[in-house]
Amino acid sequence: MPAHPSSPTDAVGLVPDGVRVGGSDYVPPLWLRSPHVQTVLASSPWRRQRGARALAATGAVTTEHLVDGGDGVRLHGLHSVVPGVESRGLALLLHGWEGSTESSYMRQTAAHMLRAGYEVFRLNFRDHGDSHHLNEAIFHSNRIDEVVHAAVDIAARFDARPMIAAGYSLGGNFALRLALRAPAAGLQLAGVAAVCPVIDPARTMLHMERGHRMYLRHFERTWRASLRRKRDLFPDHHAFDDATLQLGMRELTDWLVQTHTDFGTLDNYFDGYSVAGERLSSLQVPVDILMAADDPVIPLDAFHALVLPAHARLEISRWGGHCGFLLDRHLDGFAERWVTARLGAHADAARAASERTRLAAAVHAGVHRAD
Repeated sequence: MPAHPSSPTDAVGLVPDGVRVGGSDYVPPLWLRSPHVQTVLASSPWRRQRGARALAATGAVTTEHLVDGGDGVRLHGLHSVVPGVESRGLALLLHGWEGSTESSYMRQTAAHMLRAGYEVFRLNFRDHGDSHHLNEAIFHSNRIDEVVHAAVDIAARFDARPMIAAGYSLGGNFALRLALRAPAAGLQLAGVAAVCPVIDPARTMLHMERGHRMYLRHFERTWRASLRRKRDLFPDHHAFDDATLQLGMRELTDWLVQTHTDFGTLDNYFDGYSVAGERLSSLQVPVDILMAADDPVIPLDAFHALVLPAHARLEISRWGGHCGFLLDRHLDGFAERWVTARLGAHADAARAASERTRLAAAVHAGVHRAD
């Protein structure tokens, strides 16, 4: 199918008829229209607790699994299923950087998908959650091969079909790259949804450096804690000193690139996981992307420059912050409902296509028997 460049939205996130980019239906109350309020509350302890309660209320049985990331890599994840409910498919969920399977949006999305009749697998990236001990080497954002390999392993372990996937922030970036690589990996994905995904890593770094410092400080603090944990677990392999851990985000990322990757330069590293410009134009898997125009972490301009195929849709909301999209004082989220609706539509389309193929094959077989 032909690819088309994105068109900018107007002030309220709407676009002219016939343009592939669409405005989101999300309209929060006035007190939730600050991007900083949205972003901070979205990752607050209250919302994580609400997510835990929502997940428990589904009655789902959740089991831990170590999945194969290839080349000896092991990744941790959680599979949830509601007993006695006929499965409508399998949803793979991917968290953001320094998030985990227990992030509020992961719990909330899992609860929504389970209530809609799907099995859910929440995957931890390497060195996220309680998985630092599983692999000696350090996580970085170009480790897409192990996530693709893990997705194939997950598909082989659980029979529920069709398979769909979603991700938030860096997890959205991984989900989009998973969609790009799925056909070559033999992974049948019916559709992918991405919320506030990293599109252009280099521009994202600049955006954070020029924006409110609390976001950069948050990621620096959580990443340093993760690296300390890794050093404690593998002191012979990771002997970096405390001075290294005090480097700023850009300098620490450059250290990572120089000492733990083969990319050579920071620009090459960022380019390695960029999905900017025309890189998503070859997508064969249907994709939906939700972005907030006021996101304080991810720059909006990279989305307007995307070249997407006809079966991909970008929705831009005027509000939402970074992976917020909160609806009310209960901190219920629009994004989790959006993901469930979009993935459900892709799964329904895949089931309908499969049924048409089955009926056509039956008719063909009947004609041959009649001959």
